Amino acid sequence: MNVFADFENRVKRAVEPLLPAGADIDLSRLTVEPPRDAAHGDLATNAAMVLSKSLGMKPRDLAEQIAASLGADPDVASVAIAGPGFINLTLERTFWTGHLAALLGAGRQYGRGAATGRKVNVEYVSANPTGPMHVGHTRGAVVGDVIARLAAFAGDDVTKEYYINDAGEQVNVLARSAFLRYREALGQEIGEIPAGLYPGDYLKPVGAALAEEFGDALLRQDEAEWLPVVKDRAIDAMMAMIRDDLKTLGVEHDVFFSERTLHAGDGGKIAEAIADLRDKGFIYQGTLPPPKGQLPEDWEDREQTLLRSTEVGDDQDRPLVKSSGAYTYFAADVAYFRDKYERGFSEMVYVLGADHGGYVKRLEAVAKAISGGAARADCVLCNLVKLYRDGEPVKMSKRSGDFVTLAEVVEEVGRDPVRFMMLYRKSDAPLDFDFKKVTEQSKDNPVFYVQYAHARAAAIFRQAGEVNIAVPDYAGADAAMLDGLADVGEIGLIRKLAEFPRLIGQAADAKEPHRLAFYLNDLAAAFHAQYNRGKDLPDLRFVNQAEPRLSVARLGLVKAVATVLFIGLDLIGADAPDEMR
Repeated sequence: MNVFADFENRVKRAVEPLLPAGADIDLSRLTVEPPRDAAHGDLATNAAMVLSKSLGMKPRDLAEQIAASLGADPDVASVAIAGPGFINLTLERTFWTGHLAALLGAGRQYGRGAATGRKVNVEYVSANPTGPMHVGHTRGAVVGDVIARLAAFAGDDVTKEYYINDAGEQVNVLARSAFLRYREALGQEIGEIPAGLYPGDYLKPVGAALAEEFGDALLRQDEAEWLPVVKDRAIDAMMAMIRDDLKTLGVEHDVFFSERTLHAGDGGKIAEAIADLRDKGFIYQGTLPPPKGQLPEDWEDREQTLLRSTEVGDDQDRPLVKSSGAYTYFAADVAYFRDKYERGFSEMVYVLGADHGGYVKRLEAVAKAISGGAARADCVLCNLVKLYRDGEPVKMSKRSGDFVTLAEVVEEVGRDPVRFMMLYRKSDAPLDFDFKKVTEQSKDNPVFYVQYAHARAAAIFRQAGEVNIAVPDYAGADAAMLDGLADVGEIGLIRKLAEFPRLIGQAADAKEPHRLAFYLNDLAAAFHAQYNRGKDLPDLRFVNQAEPRLSVARLGLVKAVATVLFIGLDLIGADAPDEMR
């Protein structure tokens, strides 16, 4: 039901007779897409532009031959050649009403792709388990969740995964912070929280739970004894809090993967990954030149165990084992990718903060080294969210305890505005989140504007019931039932609806969920505009008691708009209300 894929195949069939016999000419760059200016037609193809050199013809001369073939297609009303050789197609009105009938027949499966057989792992959030989710985590949570939803809708077998960073020094700091709250729960005076520990009140319940479970027994133990006990309890408590926070946002993961499992058995899985890479010729002993700028704390000028990652696209080789014999942080990342690959995933999507941009090339290199090109790593970077309240920026600092939590933001403005607005910029661009703007009821608030379009569609159907227009089951609609649709605005709406399957595929492939939010806003705008035209021109109203047959056709169009809005909002994780309150 992808109009653009359909006509891409038709254009290729039109081109085939022009190709030399036995010639191996690449048609992959041939595209069919909406023209930039709707006045130029319904579809545009670059076929003549991309094939002219291979065929030894001028683009316009080739375009004329292709256009002559396409003009014979019964679904094509007219063909025009523009500029240096672009071909613009205008389709018959009956083609569009036929497509609308097919959309209504598909219902909420419209735009869903066939099963690809591809297993995709989307890992997102993966915040250190040291406290509740704050608004800085929210964007990655929404972006990752919608990337996963889009991939599944496009036909992939998707697993949503959270990587628990429970093996680093930060969880030891968490345990010491929780132990301080444990002492406090036992009645000890702890004074000001020492620098370097987590000061948030969210650890008080952890301390209270430890006191209830152990009494004062832990006070009589050395740190080496109580630290692993407190660490386990604290991590479990933080992960329970994180799950609850994410649930308020409508985010749930299929798998929670513990980093500590990679280190179990003296780093068994890490050692296995390094041995595997050594067998493939990617491991050697050597030294690295000092990085430019300030030296990182873990840099060494001694001989280390290195990954020959420059051979697979990285900009430098990477240390896996320090001169002391300890594994680097990156060694765990390598083992983690290998674990995913062994679980059968062919595509691993990592949703990372913008400060992790340096990880992109190294993860892509690891994918090539481990899988030999059979699997790939796709990294999606999420830039900062700037939170505003009463026009003033809200400062967040996890270590100071002065931050706004994800749960507080959702409680104040609601899940739907948070999810929609986190997608209303490309993920690698900074995002301003204004509490007032995301809750105002105006066309300047995209989430309200889109949800209001769905509610307006429901209201139109209620109006039809009030004037006793019999509404059929549009799942069985045919082109004849919709034949009355002829207004330029009505056909324009169908054209916009027809972009949806293509949009789904593009957004899923590019890992760019903001495209869906933008599309829904554009569709809502087109629908509202057609509704408003009916205010000025009564003959264009969706419901006209004097024209029941035409009203049935127009209500089919309204049903289709509501269906696509529902699918899109559901993929975003927002409701499609029948009434706005």
